Amino acid sequence: MPKLSAHIKQQLPDYTRLMRLDKPIGILLLLWPTLWALWVAADGFPQLSNLVIFVLGVVLMRSAGCVINDYADRDFDLHVRRTKERPLTSGRVTAKEALCLFGALVFISFILVLFTNKETIYMSFGAVFLASLYPFMKRFTYFPQVFLGAAFGWAVPMAFTAETGTVIEETWLLYIATLLWTIAYDTQYAMVDREDDLKVGIKSTAILFGEMDNIAIISLQVLTMITLLLMGQQLSAGVAYYLGLAVAAGLFGYQYVLTQHRNPDMCFKAFLNNHWVGTAVFSGILVDSFF
Repeated sequence: MPKLSAHIKQQLPDYTRLMRLDKPIGILLLLWPTLWALWVAADGFPQLSNLVIFVLGVVLMRSAGCVINDYADRDFDLHVRRTKERPLTSGRVTAKEALCLFGALVFISFILVLFTNKETIYMSFGAVFLASLYPFMKRFTYFPQVFLGAAFGWAVPMAFTAETGTVIEETWLLYIATLLWTIAYDTQYAMVDREDDLKVGIKSTAILFGEMDNIAIISLQVLTMITLLLMGQQLSAGVAYYLGLAVAAGLFGYQYVLTQHRNPDMCFKAFLNNHWVGTAVFSGILVDSFF
């Protein structure tokens, strides 16, 4: 047992990197739609217990998703410049350790869900299924980004059931908006590795869209905005909400400027910029809830 503790302590920096805790952008991109949903479902400030559970759940499930993603990609990542030094690929963490870590993170997440209600508990099985399925889809389909969007978006109906015990029409509008937005920004992310992915046979929407990639991204972003506008109409949202959407739309325009020449560094910068899109939409929802 002391040897095991010493081993875990020694490996902790590698486990941290495997969970991408050193790169919190994924946590933020999953957190924003979760917060959107909690505030909309509660029509204001959500229950504090739900807020804590879902924030912790976002961190844990995003970390679990990163672990299972690296497990699935451990052979492919060797051939990609950006990923060949990841802990699992480089051998600093074993495949068995990665699976144990994934299981532990999912188990802790499930313990958190037990403090909500039965509807949310049932929903949580869908979250684990989608998180586990996504990493393997890039072998079989050019639409792994769709599966990622479905997984990230699943926090939306879970937030509604935790807060209200049910889902409503606005739940699915918010889910669709999250799905579309995720496909758009993960396509930007896939543009960074497109050349390496083509060499090793990994599929993505960036490869599928080819030279139409930016047009596809813009179309997805426009559809995201339309869906959020429809939700605003359904909720009789105020000026603050629409100002938040206007800022988000401006940021989408800025992302196009960054990605128009398909420079990998600029595509990655555009991907990172989506954190501010989520911030803008949430700020609009938050301010609107006070009026």
